This record gives sequence, structure tokens and C-alpha cells, in this order.
Amino acid sequence: MAMLGIFGRFGRARDLRHLDDDLRAAGLHPALVSDAVKMTVIRLLKTAHGDAGPHVADAAALVAYCTLGPGPYAEANGTDLTQAVERRLHKAVAEESSLDAQIVLLTIHADIIHPDVVEGFGLDVDG
Repeated sequence: MAMLGIFGRFGRARDLRHLDDDLRAAGLHPALVSDAVKMTVIRLLKTAHGDAGPHVADAAALVAYCTLGPGPYAEANGTDLTQAVERRLHKAVAEESSLDAQIVLLTIHADIIHPDVVEGFGLDVDG
């Protein structure tokens, strides 16, 4: 029955609802991110941590920053949160196998990454 929740028959799965809420809180309307991307984020979180729950907000912040770009993200979240996400992005570029790097790569492959993020962090979107 839980699987049917993913398809909307009995409502959205709990983790997806939390991710939607956290994306919205980070300034990104969840409809701008496909369900396939959201389910992949949840899967990545569960693979890395076993339970996506406590880590969903962190992943949502990274997806929101990558999708919105630095300016709009900063407007929605303020300087401190923006700098925190940017530190994570710098670290993700250096540690290509990290969870954050996988989430950034997902936004690249889903073609939802903002050009300013690609340019600002020297990301390769062609390979």
C-alpha cells in the first residue's frame, strides 16, 4: 500500500511530502522539480543515511540553490543559509563521490541547474 502512495492513489509518500515542504521553505516551488528527481533525492538520502527524514531539508536546500541560482536563493533564504549551501557546493566539487556531489550531478542531468551555479562553481555540464 505504501508504494501506491507514491502514485497519488492514497496521497503522496511521507518523504516526498516532506521534500516538497522543504523545497517550498527553501524558496523553490516543488512543481518545478519533477517527481523523478524528488524520488531520486530520497533514494540517495536513504542509501547514504538509511532514513531520509532528518536529511531532507539539507537536500532540499541544495536542490533549491542549484535550481534557483545564487541571487534568488539568497533573496529567499538570507546570507547565512546561502553561504552554508555554497560551502557545501565547494566541498561537493572537491569530493566528487559525496552525497552533495550526487545531488548536484542529479540537477545537472535533470537539466534544472541554474547557469549561474554552473559558471560560479566551474561545473561540467557537457560530460
